[in-house]
Amino acid sequence: MNGWSLSKFSDGGITHETFRRGSGPGVIVVHEIPGITPVVEKFANEVVDAGFTVVMPLLVGTTDKSSSRKYMASSMARVCISKEFTTMALRKTSPVIFWLRALAKQLHSEVGGRGIGAVGMCFSGGFALGMMVDDIMLAPVVSQPSLPFSFGAKRAADLNLSNEDLNRVAQRASDGCQVLGLRFTGDKLVGTRFDELHKLLGDSFIAVEFESTKKSDHSVLTEQRQELGVQRVLEFLKLKLL
Repeated sequence: MNGWSLSKFSDGGITHETFRRGSGPGVIVVHEIPGITPVVEKFANEVVDAGFTVVMPLLVGTTDKSSSRKYMASSMARVCISKEFTTMALRKTSPVIFWLRALAKQLHSEVGGRGIGAVGMCFSGGFALGMMVDDIMLAPVVSQPSLPFSFGAKRAADLNLSNEDLNRVAQRASDGCQVLGLRFTGDKLVGTRFDELHKLLGDSFIAVEFESTKKSDHSVLTEQRQELGVQRVLEFLKLKLL
């Protein structure tokens, strides 16, 4: 994590380490399982280089450790038992989303600008959508959203938000706030959430989809990195925030 400053942020009884780097408008980059791996850091550095102040919270796992089956299993177990993440319940907002919204407000108060962006991926994919409840969130990026875990058709379609938050997100989309979504077409972890996002957001949902070549295709911006996807994210952030 060369060049990143380490801090901690607490809100609502939740505390996590955060890493910050860059200057310009704020963007919250939320890592995927298993943690802030080197490829996640690489993507975050690209966001910094595009002209943004990036804050990365460490929700599970550690830093500078590459993904492996054992590491992923360990982080997955922590997600499953933690009360911060709603992994199975329907129509419920994960408590960590409220913490992320508070983090975004603090960052925006410090760096200013038109608003804030957020990039969520995998288990955190839908978190950026939940942060859209606040007016300062102008550039939410939802990459391969995977919570709640897709056991059954209802969970595969659930967006990990309460009805109240869903209504607020829909209103913001109606008012013009766009959402960028990325996924591989064959990714079963995403379920049918892109269909639900189209229904909820209408023309405000911008879907960037890549054909799956392997069953393991999942991490659009990192492990199975798609250069076009990365560029679309950077362009979206620049358009909305710079």
